[in-house]
This record gives sequence, C-alpha cells and structure tokens, in this order.
Amino acid sequence: MKGFEIGVRLEGHLGRTGTIHTPHGDIATPAFIPVGTKATVKAVLPESMADLGAQALLANAYHLYLQPGPQIVDEAGGLAAFMNWPGPTYTDSGGFQVLSLGAGYKKVLSEEFSGKTTAPISKPQLKNRATVDEDGVVFRSHLDGSKHRFTPEISMQIQHHLGADIMFAFDELTSLVHPYDYQVTSLERTRRWAERCLSAHKQLTAERANKPYQQLFGVLQGAQYEDLRRKAARDLGTMEIDGISFDGFGIGGALEKENLGKIVGWVCEELPESKARHLLGISEPDDFFSAIENGADTFDCVNPSRVARNAAIYLPGGRVNITRAEFKRDFRPLDEKCECYTCTHYTRAYLHHLFKAKEMLASTLATIHNEHFTVTLVAGIRRAIEEGYYHEFKTQTLGRFYGKK
Repeated sequence: MKGFEIGVRLEGHLGRTGTIHTPHGDIATPAFIPVGTKATVKAVLPESMADLGAQALLANAYHLYLQPGPQIVDEAGGLAAFMNWPGPTYTDSGGFQVLSLGAGYKKVLSEEFSGKTTAPISKPQLKNRATVDEDGVVFRSHLDGSKHRFTPEISMQIQHHLGADIMFAFDELTSLVHPYDYQVTSLERTRRWAERCLSAHKQLTAERANKPYQQLFGVLQGAQYEDLRRKAARDLGTMEIDGISFDGFGIGGALEKENLGKIVGWVCEELPESKARHLLGISEPDDFFSAIENGADTFDCVNPSRVARNAAIYLPGGRVNITRAEFKRDFRPLDEKCECYTCTHYTRAYLHHLFKAKEMLASTLATIHNEHFTVTLVAGIRRAIEEGYYHEFKTQTLGRFYGKK
C-alpha cells in the first residue's frame, strides 16, 4: 500500500526504474505526473488522461484550499473521488503559490526564480508580498485579496483533508537571486518546518486511521549551492520524528537549467536509495534525460497543458505553433505515428482552424496530444532502461527534437 521498490539500475548512472506503491494503484517509474492544479487538467476529462497513459495526477493545495475548500474535497471522499480519477494522486504543499500568487508578484518571482533579473521590487509589490516568519507564511488570496496564513501544521491538515496518496512537506521557496546567507537561513527554517510536518503527519494519520495512508515527501531546497543541497538531502534523508521518517523526497526550488542534472545528482547521492525522488516543475525532453540519469524518479509540470492552450504542439522533431500558415491546408495528423485521441481523429488543419476561430475544443485536443507526448516520452525512457538501449534512445530522441545530429 505504500513505499518504493527499485527495478533496473541504469549502468554507470544514479538512474533506475522502480515502482511506487499507493492505495490507489502502482506508479511505474520514471514517470511524468500531469498537473491538474484545481482538481482538473485544464480542458481535459479525467477519463481522457487515463486513456492517454497518465498513471497519476497532481493537484495544488493552495488553490484547493481557497476553492472549494479542503473540507468539501474530504466530504466527497478525497481528491481522486472528487475529480473522478481512478488512479493515484499527488498534492503539493502550496509553498510555491503562497510566495508567488499569494504575494501578488508572480512575474517578479518568475524572473527571480530564473535569475534573469536583480531589479528591485516596487512598493506596491512589497506591500503585497507574502511575509515569512519562523511559524509560517502570511499571504493574500489571488482571488479576492483576503489574508491567510499557512504553517507546516496547516499545510498538513489541508493535504490530509484533500486525501492524495502522496503529499509534500511545507517549505520556504527561495530564488536564484537570494544571497547565500539568506539561503542558509531559509534552509534551516525549512528543516525545522520539515520536523513539524512529520509530527503533524503522524498525529493526523492516527486521527484519520479509517482513511488510506498518505505518503509524505520532504522537500529539498538550496538553490544552486552544492553544500546546501547536500546538507538538505542529508538532513531530511535521515530525519526521524516520533518514530516516523519521510516516505520520499521532492527536489524543489530554483534550478539553473544548465546545472539541473548536477543538482539532482548532488541530492540523490545523499538520499536513501530505497525511497522515491520527485523533481518538481520539469517537463522538457532534455531535462528528463538529465534528471533521470542522476536519480530522479517522477516529475510534474503544468507546461504541456499551458503551452497547448497557446497553440504550441510537441512533436518528435521539436515544438511548433499550429497557428502558422503552413498548417492551414495540412490534412495530416499532428504526428502520424502518435496514438493519442487527437492524432487518430483530427488533422493539423482542423486544429489550426480551431485556434484561429478561438474555439474551446482547440485547448482540449492540443492538451491531450501534449500530455500524451510527455507521458509517453518518459515511459519510453523507462522502457529503454529496462531493455538496455537507454543511450541509443537518448541520442535519437534528443537529436531529433533539438535538430542535432
């Protein structure tokens, strides 16, 4: 009903295949977990997500806390029952959202996160910015501006009510432009919050003994600093509070793309090998290969559905915008070898028309394809590791997608 089982190891690397066991079914890893932020993958039926190969879905604690409220989801029988999803579910802690959406400066945080700007934050942004203290975070709802507070205990309570099979400890998010000294202070605060999450998790699990067990993953921060990343992995990897430890680990925070694999490798070298590792917010093909080689097991990201709603389509030969004029009379499938519902029923010309006409069906069909592409890619990596042709698969896949020989 819980835990992680290692399968085939990737020779010469930290990567491996495996199985995460949950009350709602097993997850074969490596695996991509599509994001259904508000208990829905935007524009797509849960049944369609199952048909395209998704093994599990991830929803967001912050959004479901604000609407409809965790008690409603609990009364419905938990997240999976509420959204009519038959498989395993994840919820994140809300840590990212309370410090981005809840702070009212999403664009600034995104730029900080990527290290693209060191510009000072304006007075209005400072006024709305979430406030972090030792106990938790005060933030404002992006829906109506009302003030709220998340603590480790509150995040655990919310996620227990949501009832996902896998949930994450509450952590403080930092960006690439936060100075090293602040990263040290923040990492220590996240460590103390992790201890509080474990204690609250044990108590809530006992109080809700009639409910299926929910696995709790600790979240590793530390930005681009090797010493901090390794320390976070050692601290949380060995942490035991009241006789319980983390069931797995989430690798979060700011990651420079060019150093992604290196950072994942740092933490996976320190973490217990017998527990699953989830990399938060990753979905590009080259990132999958880099992260899997260095020990990551599962991934989530909103990008496949987000770019689909803007007419960006993932194809084996790269990403294209279906609104380009060349597709107006192109009556082929998006990908002639793709087995998704969109590719087996519709043409490029039809999707081009739907986007140009601003029809809602455009988002549905494009999202189905992009999610299938991403889920299938990671499943292909898993199969390549199991059958011993990983390096050939990587060379062929990335060479074709990025146009490299």
